[in-house]
Amino acid sequence: MIQLTATPISALVDEPVHIQVTGLYPSQMVVFAASLQDEQGNMFHSQACYKANEVGEVDLEYASALGGDYVGVHPMGLFWSMKPKKLLTRLMKKDVMNCPFQVPLKLYDLDISVIKFTTATPKASLTVERWYVAPGVTRTQVREGRIRGALLLPPGDGPFPAVIDLFGGTGGLIEYRSSLMASRGFASLALAYFGYEDLPSNIGKLDLGYFEEAANFLLKHPKVLGPGIGVVSICKGAEIGLSMAIHLKQITATVLINGPKFLFQDSQEYRGHISQPLPYALHLLSKNALGLIEFRHFLGDPRDEASRPFLPIEKAQGHFLFIVGEEDKSLNSKVFAEHAIGQLKKNGKKNWTLLSYPGAGHLIEPPYAPLCCGSWNTNIPVHWGGEVIPHAAAQGHSWKEIQKFLRKHLIPVLTSQL
Repeated sequence: MIQLTATPISALVDEPVHIQVTGLYPSQMVVFAASLQDEQGNMFHSQACYKANEVGEVDLEYASALGGDYVGVHPMGLFWSMKPKKLLTRLMKKDVMNCPFQVPLKLYDLDISVIKFTTATPKASLTVERWYVAPGVTRTQVREGRIRGALLLPPGDGPFPAVIDLFGGTGGLIEYRSSLMASRGFASLALAYFGYEDLPSNIGKLDLGYFEEAANFLLKHPKVLGPGIGVVSICKGAEIGLSMAIHLKQITATVLINGPKFLFQDSQEYRGHISQPLPYALHLLSKNALGLIEFRHFLGDPRDEASRPFLPIEKAQGHFLFIVGEEDKSLNSKVFAEHAIGQLKKNGKKNWTLLSYPGAGHLIEPPYAPLCCGSWNTNIPVHWGGEVIPHAAAQGHSWKEIQKFLRKHLIPVLTSQL
């Protein structure tokens, strides 16, 4: 009798699942298929071909995929290799608290064509639940003064190390990284800064005072461990995260995922001083073969210091973790990070760590998320870049390193008084 198992059947999305099938014929060829429907009804699919061993088993922990959406030994390949049925669709969880993603896993004979998967009867099937929040995590809507966001807290009395979570030019309120951070023991404020409720629909000019208010709000919370907090940020959010680290003494640990080291698109104001963004070089915009826009070079060469209003990163008192996807097609992230580190070194600073991932693209997400190499962003088809297998590896490794970095710099070390 064929039996398909997945352990655990219900887990957080950043946790691995052990998938195994028994009861096959020795050397039988089979196809595993996975699917997921997001909250907007968009479908994502993956499939991989395997050969049973001499006792009729396929254990994805050890077995090598022979074809399909990936090849080789990849225990979680069915999850991170998913592709959208509708091109330029990004998987983004909206409701993190109340319902998981349901991921049906099905097993077919190899002779069933892809076209027939929707109508064929699988040899075995089950559904895995992928949650974005652990039991006991609480969510509080934040409308405090100007601040708009959501505060995700781990179970218990705390106090917990705390972070502000910033995404990029998508706008709105994005909570799925914060809910996972809270599930891993961090108080996390998912902070919106445009395109949400009564916030401006477009950025135009960023008031760094807004983010200072958010930092103070977080530090005043009775379950937050001070004296400093962290920032986890990507793209435009990383530009803001860098500015926060430079100007706000409350920020002691900053994660910058594929971000610039200068202002772009929007001016920034802090305590009456206005900083202007870097001018565009529109002639350096490019398109790939599919017509997706690549912004990688439109800011010119960041090493041309003569005309670049670099943010004074050397003034920051906290620590930095630079995370770079070397196949980022949206920003020249590796060069930006290396130049920022050079600026720190020049000023005698050692407060940085660089994680640079060959083959990874711009949208480095928590583990096992499907690669989104292109999607619509403010009505523009953007090429984010990345190769499926190395991008997945980067997501798995960086997620662990982010947590280690934040714990190291946000949790005080108790020294013996003896």
